[in-house]
Amino acid sequence: MEKYIKKYTDLSVDELYEIMQLRALVFVVEQDCVYQDLDGKDRLATHIFYKEKGKISAYARILGPGDYFKYASIGRVVVHPDFRGLNYGNILISDCIKGVYEIYNTKDIQISAQNYLKKFYEGHGFVKHGKIYLEDGIEHISMKI
Repeated sequence: MEKYIKKYTDLSVDELYEIMQLRALVFVVEQDCVYQDLDGKDRLATHIFYKEKGKISAYARILGPGDYFKYASIGRVVVHPDFRGLNYGNILISDCIKGVYEIYNTKDIQISAQNYLKKFYEGHGFVKHGKIYLEDGIEHISMKI
């Protein structure tokens, strides 16, 4: 598994296409969620992803303070269905937290997590803030570290 950390302008056209394809596969098709994925935040983000066997196996984007929330954030966290059960989600979140520290020089991170993943994020030090809310028809919870 090879790790990549790239700004938007450093992504190749093929990498960007594959990232969008993976996000659509999981968030739109698998989760049956119609939402505006192309939100303009990708240009501001640092993209962290892994490649294995010639394809992106896991992906997330991190944003600096004020780019999305008041605090730095992690979002669009996704593991390709072909690579689930291999601990990639845990590795990815750990690398994202490290990336926020190293790139944005902060330890304050806020996420909008799908509620069913609350325990997963708690395992990485995130704490629930506020009530469950609907975002794009899916229950979410605000969490901070």
